[in-house]
Amino acid sequence: MVRVWHPSLPSHPGADVASTQMELPGGMLSFELASQEEALEVAAKLELFRRATSLGGVESLVEHRLRSDPNAAPGLLRVSVGLEDPAALITDLAAALGG
Repeated sequence: MVRVWHPSLPSHPGADVASTQMELPGGMLSFELASQEEALEVAAKLELFRRATSLGGVESLVEHRLRSDPNAAPGLLRVSVGLEDPAALITDLAAALGG
């Protein structure tokens, strides 16, 4: 993994603002993998996350950002966490990432 993007992380450019506006961390994050191939492979291995561009549903979704934004990093995946069991989602992500 190259980088994780979430406003609750101190490394995020908006962390200071998020800490004053958010009581709890949000369910949307992005992470960047080393290549487009790796990102597509991880997205394909996910079983609980649906592949979608819209990140506004109640189900967990994953989007390979380059498909919608030609300026995105090739390995960038956006994730929106839905209402499924958190432990099952973590297991799914870990398995897809090879962990």
